[in-house]
Amino acid sequence: MPRLYAEADATRWVPVTESFGLRGRRHRKQAIRMLMAQMNRSMGIEQRGGGRFTAWAMSQAAPLLMRKAAGRVLVWVWKDDPELIVAMATLQEATAQARTARAMRPMEYDDTESFPHPTFGVGERLIMDTPGGDNPPFVSYSFDLGTHLVEVTAIAGDANRFRTVLGDLDALARELRLVDDLTVGESAGVLRLPPA
Repeated sequence: MPRLYAEADATRWVPVTESFGLRGRRHRKQAIRMLMAQMNRSMGIEQRGGGRFTAWAMSQAAPLLMRKAAGRVLVWVWKDDPELIVAMATLQEATAQARTARAMRPMEYDDTESFPHPTFGVGERLIMDTPGGDNPPFVSYSFDLGTHLVEVTAIAGDANRFRTVLGDLDALARELRLVDDLTVGESAGVLRLPPA
């Protein structure tokens, strides 16, 4: 199965995937705390002080869970302020069920615009940052590659500053590539091709 790969700008993004132990721990914890707060707010749940331990526990488990995803999930947080934005790229097979689920999204998801990618072709970008809404602002990029679907979703913690990082999110989405293992001839070896 193909895997996602991206060389995100290290001056702007901290990768959560593969960031075991102390490396990236503070960023993971702050990003998870922001996501939990946004989820609670969208569900009308009052924020409680006990979320710190939950955020810490989830920050410890997140890299291991993403490693088990075997390159089908990549996650980054904004380096200067992890609670500002969290971006996640996912890869899934374009099964009939996946296509049906995409087609059954709410009507708001029809307001997409074309988004060119250097290797995936033209995809779609959806920006949802309606002021005063219950849901957190987010931007979603989607690419239909025929056999696979690639999606990038970025959720913001601050609606007022969301648009300030939109250009960096566009650049991050364009960095994504698919890499695959190819068997060479009769040998059991595997040839790894670098991203195009």
